[in-house]
Amino acid sequence: MTNTLEVKGLRTHFFMRAGVVKAVDGVDFAIRKGEIMGLVGESGSGKSITGFSIIGLVDPPGEIIGGSIKFNGEEIANAPEERLQKIRGDRIAMVFQDPMMTLNPVLRIDTQMIEAIEAHRSVGRQEAWTRARDTLGMVGIPSPDERMRAYPHQLSGGMRQRVAIATAFLNEPDLIIADEPTTALDVTIQAQIIYEAQNLCKRTGASLIWITHDLAVVAGLADHISVMYAGKIVEQGATDDVIDRPVHPYTMGLLGSVPTANKRGKRLYQISGMAPNMMALPQGCAFKERCPRRAAECETTPEITTSHGRAFRCHHPHVVEPA
Repeated sequence: MTNTLEVKGLRTHFFMRAGVVKAVDGVDFAIRKGEIMGLVGESGSGKSITGFSIIGLVDPPGEIIGGSIKFNGEEIANAPEERLQKIRGDRIAMVFQDPMMTLNPVLRIDTQMIEAIEAHRSVGRQEAWTRARDTLGMVGIPSPDERMRAYPHQLSGGMRQRVAIATAFLNEPDLIIADEPTTALDVTIQAQIIYEAQNLCKRTGASLIWITHDLAVVAGLADHISVMYAGKIVEQGATDDVIDRPVHPYTMGLLGSVPTANKRGKRLYQISGMAPNMMALPQGCAFKERCPRRAAECETTPEITTSHGRAFRCHHPHVVEPA
């Protein structure tokens, strides 16, 4: 099966007066048709900039300075804006963390969704209206005819996010990038939206990148997980492998910080220290100052190692076990 998206050596840097921020620094991953990938990391790890780089939404002083982004075999890294405009919202769609970044507060829902269809398809207005209404129903919005006539401020936060997801699926894209779309929602609504997104991918065959800081969110959603830290992917693997048998100390720290039933009454694990300054990264491994397994070798930058279907970037990983 061919890859819907293949990213190799992606480097996106921000050239500031005070120095260069290496927000994305040599990222590699691939997604096949219908697959869901969880891109996980704490704030400032570079996961959102990775998503913006794929869809061509990096503004100055940011710049893609190296690497390859192949979408359905076509190289789109630093592609002309005219070409990217044809791809965005049609073959690649993005769901932002705040739905109000997607929705215009002064336009009705039907106006915005119909415009999203007409921008890429030559269809009549009635056909576009019907497709938009049906897509609202697909994401679990009750009374979609009534919601079509509503303004964004008349909907709850969860409802607005469903509209944003429905808009992303309107033109049946090959790839959807969801940038922490459930962070501001309560747990019940979060679970419903994750369930609907998973069903839509199965129904349409779309690939999905779900960007989040919470491993627990992607545990039941993604087929495989990529963990980012300081602009690099430090661990990759099938979801069950990463969750049950983490290799990188950073991944273990993220999992240890998640509240579970078997930790009731115990103090949650906390990764020591703070994320590094991206403008002044330490020499060698960027995680070494916070790592409980730090050793002399960590003064040099670890390369990607592959073992038992896992990829990781660490001099002293935990035991890699076969699936």
